[in-house]
Amino acid sequence: MARRRPRAGQASVELLAALPALALAAALALQLMLVGYSMTIADGAAEAGALAGTTGLDPRRAAVEALPGWARGRSQVSAGDGSVRVRLRPPAPLRAVADALTVTSEAWSRSPRGGS
Repeated sequence: MARRRPRAGQASVELLAALPALALAAALALQLMLVGYSMTIADGAAEAGALAGTTGLDPRRAAVEALPGWARGRSQVSAGDGSVRVRLRPPAPLRAVADALTVTSEAWSRSPRGGS
C-alpha cells in the first residue's frame, strides 16, 4: 500500500486564503450599516428642522442642532419655503467613497402663518 501524506495544516492554509474575502465582506457590511445610520440621522434632522419651522424657529439651525457632533461637519443643510433638506456624507475610509454614498433627506411643513 502506498503511504498517504499527512494533511496537517491544510485547513489553516485554506483559512488564510479565505481571510481577505471575509475581511472585505465585513468591511462592506460595516459601510452599509454606516450609510443606513447616516440616513436615519439625516431623516431626523430634516424632520426636526421642519417641525421647528412650524413654530416660527429657524429650521436650518434646528436641523443642524439635531445632528450629532461628528455629522455636523459632514453635512449641508438648506431650508426655505417650509422645506428642509439635509445632505450627509457617511463615514468612510476614503473621501471619494463617502462622496459617492452621500445620503439626502427632505422634510416639509407648513409655515406657522398657515401658508404653504
